[in-house]
Amino acid sequence: MFMVCIGAPLLANAVSWSPVQEEREERDDRAARRILGKGSVVCLFQSGTADVKKEIRINDILTVYRENQNHQLKEVGKIKIRSYVGEDYLKGEVVEGELMPGDIAKKGEVASLVISSSDKCK
Repeated sequence: MFMVCIGAPLLANAVSWSPVQEEREERDDRAARRILGKGSVVCLFQSGTADVKKEIRINDILTVYRENQNHQLKEVGKIKIRSYVGEDYLKGEVVEGELMPGDIAKKGEVASLVISSSDKCK
């Protein structure tokens, strides 16, 4: 009986509504003010693993996608890689489209996350 009393609240918290829509709306509100257009310098977060370094080289062009409400990726632009910054970041330049933090830049089977215009890539 004791285990049921303790375990029931934990199980109740295990299932809840998906925060994806709320997070997306919050991100969209903040990101709308930070649209990154052609010529903008962007910072990308990546895993720092060997497969990323093998696939993504300086001067490569990565296609950038944004997830829509149906969880499908839609192409929104392109980024040219300028340099690696530390182990986990890439510095790039927007060469096409309008990007926002949270967009996904891909080349082949590897992907990076657009995180900002400058913070980590100085």
